[in-house]
Amino acid sequence: MSERARLAISRPVQGACGKTGSWRVFKPVVNRELCNACGMCAMYCPDNAISEDLEVDPDFCKGCGICAHECPKKAIEMVREEK
Repeated sequence: MSERARLAISRPVQGACGKTGSWRVFKPVVNRELCNACGMCAMYCPDNAISEDLEVDPDFCKGCGICAHECPKKAIEMVREEK
C-alpha cells in the first residue's frame, strides 16, 4: 500500500524580508520522550514549519507557541532564543 496522497499542502518559502525565523524570540523544543508523534503540532502550525517527521524548521518558525499549546502530551516547550 502506498502513502496517502496529500492535497493542497503549502510549503514554507523565503519571503521578501528574509526567513521568518530571523526575528523569533522563543523557539519550540520537542521532548522526544514525551512526544507520541500524533502530529497535532504540525496540523496547527500556521507556517507549516513542522515536517511530517515532526522536525521544526528554525528558518521558518515564528515562535508563536501554537504547537506547544496544542500538544496533548505537553512535549513542546517554548524557550527563549539565544542570539
